[in-house]
Amino acid sequence: MQLTFKANEIEIGYHPSGYKIDKTASPMDRYTQWEIDKNGQWYDSKPVCFQSMPDQGWIKDEN
Repeated sequence: MQLTFKANEIEIGYHPSGYKIDKTASPMDRYTQWEIDKNGQWYDSKPVCFQSMPDQGWIKDEN
């Protein structure tokens, strides 16, 4: 089982339901929501506010 975190513990990471956090990016790209196609590819990102994102279940990006 993969270790998950709360949204406020993430510097760079993603949520399996199509959200990404990158606090090192420009303000418009810090919090984004993506569409996910049937092959698991993420596309069509749009900025969202932090409060609209899931609170738990986040995966840290190790890169």
